[in-house]
Amino acid sequence: MLILSRKENEEILLGNDIKVVVVGIGKGVVKIGIEAPKNMMVLRSELANEIKAKNTEANVSVADESLAELSQKFKK
Repeated sequence: MLILSRKENEEILLGNDIKVVVVGIGKGVVKIGIEAPKNMMVLRSELANEIKAKNTEANVSVADESLAELSQKFKK
């Protein structure tokens, strides 16, 4: 991990098309602005983790017995 010190209104460039700006500094909080291409998703890590958990929850496998029961219903 690269650790940089920046003051308010200073920027960090990532590649050619991503800019991170320190917008404000308060008690225990640093506000940052991110300029990135529209096709690049920018998410807070806690939100990304929540989405991942919801997707995993939605992808619950079906028990073999349930598939067998469903198969029998379609055969009738």
